[in-house]
Amino acid sequence: MASARTIHADLWRVFLLTLASLFLIPAATLVFTHYVLQTEDRDFIQRVDERINAARELTPAQKAEEIAFYDTHKLSMACGATSPEDRVFHDKVCSPYSMHWWFHWADRAAFWTLILGAALLAAAGVLGALAFANRGLRYASFVAGWRLMTVSSAVEVTLQSAMLVFLSFWLTAYFWHNYYIKLVGLAGIMAALAVFYAIYTLFKKLPSGYAIEGELLSQADAPRLWDRIRQLAARVDTAPPDQIIAGIDTNFFVTEAPCSVAGQALTGRTLFVSIPLLRVLDTAEADAVLAHELAHLGGGDTRSSAALGPKLNQFDLYTWQMRSGGLTIVAHYLLRLYRMVFEFALARDSREREYTADRVAAKLTAPQSIVQSLIKISAYSSYRNTVERKLFEQEHQHSGALGIAGFVADGLHPYASSGEFVTAMKTAAVPHPYDTHPPLLERMRNVGHHLQESSYGAIVTTVPSSTWADEIATAGAIEQRLWSEYEQRFAAAHEQSLAYRYEPANDEEREIVLRYFPPVSFDLGKDKRIDISYEGVHATADGGELTSWDAVKGMTFNNSSFGNTLTITHFDKGMLGARTSTVKLKGLGKQEAHFKAVLGSYWQRHQIMRAQQKARAEEAAAA
Repeated sequence: MASARTIHADLWRVFLLTLASLFLIPAATLVFTHYVLQTEDRDFIQRVDERINAARELTPAQKAEEIAFYDTHKLSMACGATSPEDRVFHDKVCSPYSMHWWFHWADRAAFWTLILGAALLAAAGVLGALAFANRGLRYASFVAGWRLMTVSSAVEVTLQSAMLVFLSFWLTAYFWHNYYIKLVGLAGIMAALAVFYAIYTLFKKLPSGYAIEGELLSQADAPRLWDRIRQLAARVDTAPPDQIIAGIDTNFFVTEAPCSVAGQALTGRTLFVSIPLLRVLDTAEADAVLAHELAHLGGGDTRSSAALGPKLNQFDLYTWQMRSGGLTIVAHYLLRLYRMVFEFALARDSREREYTADRVAAKLTAPQSIVQSLIKISAYSSYRNTVERKLFEQEHQHSGALGIAGFVADGLHPYASSGEFVTAMKTAAVPHPYDTHPPLLERMRNVGHHLQESSYGAIVTTVPSSTWADEIATAGAIEQRLWSEYEQRFAAAHEQSLAYRYEPANDEEREIVLRYFPPVSFDLGKDKRIDISYEGVHATADGGELTSWDAVKGMTFNNSSFGNTLTITHFDKGMLGARTSTVKLKGLGKQEAHFKAVLGSYWQRHQIMRAQQKARAEEAAAA
């Protein structure tokens, strides 16, 4: 679990980024429009004063009257002058699309966008506070916040995009009396894409539900387990689950949200049981875990999660999609801030639900059983994570069955006798897919059964005389199939990580790197091309040699009507600072987007590889 300090630091960082995203562009627009309008007023009044004072046909009283009129009829006031007597003044100064017309509406848009941003921040705080009140208000507040934040984020993107286009033209036009059509066009395209993306994503149907890795456990395959679960459900005073899913994940959970397993859609009450964990828990300990999960069903926790969970997932998807839409980033941090505030309320409620479910389980079984089950589950999960981390860190490619289950089973008891185990268990929390669970020590205090750390190892190494896994006829076959699929995905992910880690140093390593990063050639026409590989960049158009990635400090893609170019900044110095070289890309044409993607990913691979080499060298030196 992340420390409280890390969580608060992240919250402050997101809050500051939210302030920047909400207020930076409109504030800059407001400052610019105020400066220009006030400057125009001052210059105009100065010219008028000079003209009036120079008018010999006017008496001093008439001159004072004229000056007083213009003092109350500044140019910046023209667009807001709507009374009949000011109609001529308004139409003359603020005709549609005139300079003052543009600046007036930009000024108003900036002002009200700042007000909207402040209102949204206040709304996020109020709705977040309501979420702390009770579960009913929590759902209502999130639905209200979801609708408000998503719609308002699209409005924010639209308004700020328009302001950015305004600034791209008028900043240069006002200060340098010139405008740059490419800058305005680029800003316009970015704005149009951001608005389209925000509105499209707002109305786009986002996926709901989730897939559970496992297999349905029929009553015929585990009749005694099904009967026991029904008995426990009756004692908890709740209906039993409609289906049980058996898997190899390191947790137990219940849900009433729509889900799927092996492509089959499921509704109603679902209980997930972990076969590997059932093998390390005796029947009394497993009963305590099952009673705990059924208590969630009886307490309405799963109904609340079923209603709220899909909306949380959709909100999260929308939030992160706003990060990938260019200018839509202005909406991302507001959505993210609201989600973080809401998560604090969920976390507090999650702890209370876990405490309640633990007490129910302790009452139905025994406090000792629930505590021992928590220790065993935490130990198994911790050690399995350790095994998988070490396998993933290995520098050679995995082939065939990895045997993760066997490694965990064989090493769990020695691990429970090690100092590493005691350290891990001091802050251990039982894994769960939905909630932030309280630490183990707090859960022991909650059920009134405290055990010394010195006894944890003996509990983990005690071999159960009977388990519910023994009552599942298909347990071995289910585990074999699921472990096989899991290890294939694990090996594939590990191989891909090796493609980022290898330099490469030999033919075997080179084969893996080339599998994911093969040479890519871009035809520039006239028998010229540019090649990108894991080694570097080679452009035949310049007749140069291969530019190694080790020689690249930075890269800039330059668009030009005379032909695009790539400027490479090197680590060594030239006569005027950092040395640069230019790669001609004339003829790249429609390959531009693909070229940028390949160039970025291959350079990133090299940077990751060098960073990991450096980290390994530092670890070896410190050992």
